[in-house]
Amino acid sequence: MRRLSYSFISIYFVFFSLFTSISHAQLPDFTDLVEDAGPAVVNISTTQKHQGRLGNMDVPQGVPDIFRHFFGVPQTPRSQPRGQDQQRASLGSGFIVSRDGYILTNNHVIEGADQIFVRLNDRREFEARLIGSDASSDLALLKVEASGLPIVETGNSEKLKVGEWVVAIGSPFGFDYSVTAGIVSAKGRSLPNENYVPFIQTDVAINPGNSGGPLFNLEGEVVGINSQIYTRSGGFMGLSFAIPINVAMEVVEQLKESGSVSRGWLGVAIQEVDKELAESFGLKKASGALVSQVVQHGPAADAGIQNGDIITAFNNKAVVLSSDLPHLVGRVRPGNKATLSIIRYGKAKNLTVKIGELPTQGTAVASNKPSFQPSASNRLGLEVTQLTLTQKKQWDTEGVMVSRVSQGSGANAGLVTGDVVTMINGKIIRDIDDFQKVVKNLRSGSVVPMRIVRRGQPMFIPLRVKD
Repeated sequence: MRRLSYSFISIYFVFFSLFTSISHAQLPDFTDLVEDAGPAVVNISTTQKHQGRLGNMDVPQGVPDIFRHFFGVPQTPRSQPRGQDQQRASLGSGFIVSRDGYILTNNHVIEGADQIFVRLNDRREFEARLIGSDASSDLALLKVEASGLPIVETGNSEKLKVGEWVVAIGSPFGFDYSVTAGIVSAKGRSLPNENYVPFIQTDVAINPGNSGGPLFNLEGEVVGINSQIYTRSGGFMGLSFAIPINVAMEVVEQLKESGSVSRGWLGVAIQEVDKELAESFGLKKASGALVSQVVQHGPAADAGIQNGDIITAFNNKAVVLSSDLPHLVGRVRPGNKATLSIIRYGKAKNLTVKIGELPTQGTAVASNKPSFQPSASNRLGLEVTQLTLTQKKQWDTEGVMVSRVSQGSGANAGLVTGDVVTMINGKIIRDIDDFQKVVKNLRSGSVVPMRIVRRGQPMFIPLRVKD
């Protein structure tokens, strides 16, 4: 009996060991990947003169679910001459794409910086020069004076599959070269106010400081750039978003050539096709981008596109959701021709359009928003929208809400998305017309007081009007 028991135990341990070995064999080993690719990942820090500048992590009151860019935590400032107010802060990560010192990171990591510093895995440190940046894709290209640097291998993000393992390397909370892993959760995600990037969604643990860091596939190739997280708490909640490397490298080419990016423009306003609209247009399923407005004398108008057309494909790539169209159009160089597949009141048709260049002002490539578009004041680098009745009641104020901040006077003053502007230079702002009139009459080079309401709290901030 005892001999039988020993035999049973021996068989049990054999099967247990075999099962454990098989289970471990199915899990990927990231050690070689990290050892090979890690040296090309860098930590990025910057200095800014104005310590009191308000950060982009601020959000309007009453918004429980937000998409955040993620910044690092301040590090101890270096010794500096008395009287200077520069603060050294660790803001994010990046990676080297050429042996002569080109480095890719997020635009929001270096935006507004007076100096940019890059620290390598071997502890060498360089001051970097900004070659160019693009706020629309949240990308920036840096250059350090060095040679023989370690570089990453770039992959093809279009070949990435949902469910595939991916690895992130970065500096969350200042902990340099931390490695996290997960899988691709989805592809082609559209995020609020992000028209030109079909994001890769993953469940890789991403936190403040990972911004601009690489996302690798199991071949050790960079397939994305970690950019945003979806969170209610401000920290990682299982939803991370990366810019596809194919999109990023197209931007890099233009930044190298000119320091800026030009995008394709179709000249239409669009909306989603829901079940009821699909039925009314005689479609079998809700799919495509419904043209709600055509810009006069724009590329779409010249090609014969009409209000009510439903765009179902662009250059033979399906447009399933209306948000797919801006991604596709924006990546086409202005002047090139493209093929549009449309359905016009039940009849399929193909049109050829010569893509224009996205204007710096005016109508964007395509919009999923209703007809009340944000009003732009490029003089301040701001876009503002009219407060709704609910918002006026919630905050007990009149004014206009900042819907986007780009480089300019508004960014330098510390304005962030969600701020409500109520007064500029003693003039009360009740609506967009008031805002535009006051801004138009501001004297270049002057500094004026601006009253804003942030999360229900009123405050004045100085606004320096650029020339």
